[in-house]
Amino acid sequence: MSDVPEPSSPVPLLPAGLTPPLLGLLRQRFEAPVEPDPEGAAERETAALLLGVGRTPGPVAVGVGSRGVANLEALVRGAVRALRAAGWDPFIVPAMGSHGAATAAGQAQVLAGYGVTEARVGAPVRATMETVVAGEVDGLPIHLDALAAAAGAVFLVCRVKPHTDFRGRWESGLAKMAAIGLGKQAGAQVIHSAGVPGLRDLMPRAARLLAVQGPLLGGLAAVENQRDQTALVCGVPAAGVAGDLEAELLERARELMPRLPFDRLDVLVVDRMGKDISGTGLDTNVLNRMRIVGEPEPEGLHIAAIAVLELTAASHGNAIGVGLADFIPERLRRRVDTGATYANSLTAGIVGLERAKLPMTMPTDRDAVLAAISARGRPAREPLELAWIADTLHTEVLAVTEPLWRAALGRPDLEQLAEPRPMPFGPEGRLAPLPEFASAG
Repeated sequence: MSDVPEPSSPVPLLPAGLTPPLLGLLRQRFEAPVEPDPEGAAERETAALLLGVGRTPGPVAVGVGSRGVANLEALVRGAVRALRAAGWDPFIVPAMGSHGAATAAGQAQVLAGYGVTEARVGAPVRATMETVVAGEVDGLPIHLDALAAAAGAVFLVCRVKPHTDFRGRWESGLAKMAAIGLGKQAGAQVIHSAGVPGLRDLMPRAARLLAVQGPLLGGLAAVENQRDQTALVCGVPAAGVAGDLEAELLERARELMPRLPFDRLDVLVVDRMGKDISGTGLDTNVLNRMRIVGEPEPEGLHIAAIAVLELTAASHGNAIGVGLADFIPERLRRRVDTGATYANSLTAGIVGLERAKLPMTMPTDRDAVLAAISARGRPAREPLELAWIADTLHTEVLAVTEPLWRAALGRPDLEQLAEPRPMPFGPEGRLAPLPEFASAG
């Protein structure tokens, strides 16, 4: 018989009389360009890039990552078609570092979940965690997927966007996929072991090594808008990887990324987090919260407390980034696969330490939201500034408390959609998703 007592419920510790607020509905107004034919654009851009490669066609490894990129299947299919038309023999390799629980089968499963299979994109998927050392940067080995190295040619398909761990001229995109994604767990660990400087400084140098001295032909880069849609598709030659062209694409991506239209919030409620939403499950650029040991928090938007309610199925239990939240309900905790989460966190090194920690866990969604309100750090008599979003990829429509809803009147970037009404908690304390709340308005 154990002497360890059963954990008591934290709910009685919440202030008496605390109730969920009324929320009104807002929509952000913004520029959102869209590429009408992502697959056709991928084929055209890849074909144009290959004209300048100047190499005899042969086997080529097409690197594809683990992110939830809009139209990923179509982009890969278009690139594969162009490669075949130019005489190349493409096959797909996962280029995702340690994701997929750091196993070959897990990485192939992640790609299959995005529709990247031989039947769907026209090229076989070959997965391995084996690497070769392609060279050194500052005495550190730069790893490369063994299958890609054997092919002698690599073409990348990815999205360019601001990174969730650091700020630099090159962040998430072709350079990162080349240096870290194709490096599998071994290569990702080498670069992440240097912390933020490794990502900001070492990563682009490693990518240039593969572009100048290695097998990299170039890649296809997509930029997305605030609605998680493909805004543009661009073929980038090897010289443009960790070069001017990729830097220009990053700046455009920064202009178009989702954001929250406030300077401060007491509470942010997020329906869901996941690897298909952001590499950190929750996009730190949207939250303006980094939680990296030894690194300062960014200036600008400050959120006192964050409650996140669910982990997406496409995350396969990898809850990296859950530590960016302050409160979660029990239903999210039950979906966490600690093995997958820790594999991602340990590979990320110091960057992943805080982000893999479980927040305070409450019995229900309602309890998690009320706990966040109670912990906002301001007296109860002061107006509550709370916002509710579906996830950090989708912030166009959001629900807000009455002070924020009233303040939106007259702002050219915000449209009032529906007046404040009760949050839709079910009888067991589960919150209906924001899209249902919006459609009911």
